[in-house]
Amino acid sequence: MNSLEEGERVELTVGAPAHGGHCVARVGGEHGQVVFVRHALPGERVTAEITELHKGFLRADAVEIHEASADRVEPPCPYARPGACGGCDLQHASGEAQRRWKASVVEEQLRRLAKLRREVHVEELPGGLLGWRSRVRYAVDAAGRAGLLKHRSHEVVDIDRCRIAHPAIQKLDLLRREWPEADALEAVATTGGDVTVLARPTGTGGLLPPDDPAEGTTLGGGGRQLVEGPAEVTERAAGRTWRVPPEGFWQVHPAAAETLVAAVVEMLRPAEGESMWDLYGGAGLFAAAVAGHTHGRTTVVESSSAGVASARTNLADLPHAEVVQARVDSALLRRRVTGPVDLVVLDPPRAGAGAKVVRAVVAAAPRAVAYVACDPASLARDINTFQELGWRLTALRAFDLFPMTQHVECVALLSRS
Repeated sequence: MNSLEEGERVELTVGAPAHGGHCVARVGGEHGQVVFVRHALPGERVTAEITELHKGFLRADAVEIHEASADRVEPPCPYARPGACGGCDLQHASGEAQRRWKASVVEEQLRRLAKLRREVHVEELPGGLLGWRSRVRYAVDAAGRAGLLKHRSHEVVDIDRCRIAHPAIQKLDLLRREWPEADALEAVATTGGDVTVLARPTGTGGLLPPDDPAEGTTLGGGGRQLVEGPAEVTERAAGRTWRVPPEGFWQVHPAAAETLVAAVVEMLRPAEGESMWDLYGGAGLFAAAVAGHTHGRTTVVESSSAGVASARTNLADLPHAEVVQARVDSALLRRRVTGPVDLVVLDPPRAGAGAKVVRAVVAAAPRAVAYVACDPASLARDINTFQELGWRLTALRAFDLFPMTQHVECVALLSRS
């Protein structure tokens, strides 16, 4: 039973970072109550305010820093603090420290869930820590004002601008206008130079979920309305120009698509004539990149109707490409796609591929699998399933696609032992 109450303050010595954007501490020594502390860094001595009570653990915000880490910096955004915007987890850490933090989280998840000890290095992307986010979702409060959400809350925080947003998005006047008939807004700035704003009318989508830059998703629910900009936007990656709906999935960092494509192709080493599956394929980014080397049979599986339409349009010049609209697990288990296949790319959502999909992929006997993951815990669980089936992790790269946040993207290569 928790001895502390919500709102109470306690002095803590902060331990290692954990998956989720916080560090682990304990009240009263090494055997005390576990506290997950945000706005702190490993080794710091802080006063933390309890924000949530749970069976077995507490959540808290560091509100006073008594002994600061050498990695601590002044957050560039005034809203990146306790009780304010929850979009950024790590603005109080230097860029190098953020990448070390993320590497330690990936290592810990692999060790705990896949029984693997592996040193991880998180690679920096060009462009710096600010101004990278090309898709920003704003919530609208009851007074019609747009803002960002407080951490683990549906409370809207009034802001002047988002510092990690793409410069073209920061220039928009969305935060200075009133939106009495909207629940949420989505601003998109593409690598092709397009800027589009969408609105979700009041009452069409329920509560806006907490924002997650790793998902790259847009407004849930139906009834999106185009506020300004083109209804179809242009992205450039993998030597191609892509036409995609602004509400569809695309990586949120301008350099992400190119970076991930290069990593996947380097790991798979596709050869002329090989066949491939692009599972959770979206607009077909990895399919196009791999097919450019194989010129072989290429199958994209995607459940989103917008993603399927986009893939069929953008891959129309590839004579051996097929796009299947289905959930990946259903497509594999109901044999809408069948092996044998040489190469597989898995790019699942945050929950991971799951054991059923992994078993079906292994049963198809590919030469190699490239797994693109936005969640290290889900990746580690699926790697463990691969290992139980006689496969092994042969390469792993991690990328800082989401600076200032706790999120990290990994690309893993799996092959038969």
